[in-house]
Amino acid sequence: RVEVAGRRVREPDTGMKPGATAPGRDSGDGALNASTRDPHPSSMAPESAAQIPMSVYVHVPWCIRKCPYCDFNSHAVQGDIDQTGYVQALLRDLDIQLAERPLAPALSLFIGGGTPSLFDGSAIGALIDGIDRRLGLAGDAEITLEANPGTAEAGRFADYRATGVNRLSIGVQSLDDARLAALGRIHDAAEAVNAVRMARAAGFANLNLDLMYGLPGQDVTTALADLRGVIGLEPTHVSWYQLTLEPNTWFHHRPPPGLPDDDGLADIMDAGQVLLAESGFAQYEVSAYARDGFRCRHNLNYWGFGDYLGIGAGAHGKRTLPGHAVVRTTRPRQPRVYRETVARGEPAQIAQVSPADLAAEFQQAVVDVLVAKSIKAVERSGLETLVVAGGVGANRHLRGALDEACRQRGWRACYPEPELCTDNGAMIAFAASLRVTAGLAGPSDQSIVVRPRWPLEDDRVQSAWG
Repeated sequence: RVEVAGRRVREPDTGMKPGATAPGRDSGDGALNASTRDPHPSSMAPESAAQIPMSVYVHVPWCIRKCPYCDFNSHAVQGDIDQTGYVQALLRDLDIQLAERPLAPALSLFIGGGTPSLFDGSAIGALIDGIDRRLGLAGDAEITLEANPGTAEAGRFADYRATGVNRLSIGVQSLDDARLAALGRIHDAAEAVNAVRMARAAGFANLNLDLMYGLPGQDVTTALADLRGVIGLEPTHVSWYQLTLEPNTWFHHRPPPGLPDDDGLADIMDAGQVLLAESGFAQYEVSAYARDGFRCRHNLNYWGFGDYLGIGAGAHGKRTLPGHAVVRTTRPRQPRVYRETVARGEPAQIAQVSPADLAAEFQQAVVDVLVAKSIKAVERSGLETLVVAGGVGANRHLRGALDEACRQRGWRACYPEPELCTDNGAMIAFAASLRVTAGLAGPSDQSIVVRPRWPLEDDRVQSAWG
């Protein structure tokens, strides 16, 4: 629903001047930023499990106040947070997971929540330093921290930058005070604008802004006014996503009045995508739009079926084992229970992903990813796959590239009719039929039928999906 993987399936003084670059980190500008390079280059040589790119997701589970639409693992602050104790628990968690299997340095680190900006710079610095010493962070690692405008402080932003954070993600959500109040946010529009200015002053050249649409009382005009306002703040990346009424949220039980209907949402999305494209933001994932060279590397690893360690209360992770078996890890959601669990040295809960679930996860992982990344994602899934590619059939160059890649791997590509595909030529690849390797599910000719995530009742679906 938002920018980051790892939520479900979402510290020492360096002595450096504010805004300076920590040793071994890039400066965060467009020319050097890690997100300018593809972490999933395509090659014919199959990857071993150890070669699959690794990211780290850290969950900070506290907020000033729980938002009525939020279904992430977040808890309203009661008293002071033991920042030092929690960072120690996070690093203990990492020690436990690395004891099970040493891993290569991480290409990205995402500190999400909750509200990580409740933590001061020294705590975040100790966390980053501890992860770097234990696992290793690539010299050009993308290091993202989520911040709430309501907890923004100029000095704290400068401290984050000095510790090596080179990408800041600010939860603006709206620039309309009435709608912010309806969403239960603790900040107003002026604070959001000021937070962006403070981030720039602190030296953050790589800046994501979260913005929601489909808000109570919103129509195309007011939604585009919000979007224009965010674009005017000159971020390098925009996460523009629809308000959804998730189970186990206050809004799910008591929906706010005045929500746009499906036609209104479609009109907002269509108009917003045009505006973002005209403003130089290319869509590369369901809700992610970036200027050239600023796609989120953490996002790309997730959608490219890479691996990621999840540490923190409620954090999830994905690991590929030798033989391409895939496991998911989870940690307890309650902060107290989480700390007690890692203090006892207990490993994360591990569940091997079944072939059927692996097929579904692969289907999700390659949504809106370009051809080369989809091919690499297929390889990482460990599945011999009949690839169904949408939105590229009319593009001779892309179709030829996909056909050749599939031919070399013994796969076959087929193409649904354009009206069943995505707009603007972006590729959607699905596994229509999967031949699962013997190491995962027995006979190599075992087939699994995977359907699109949305309901398609037209008879053409049967012919397209076979």
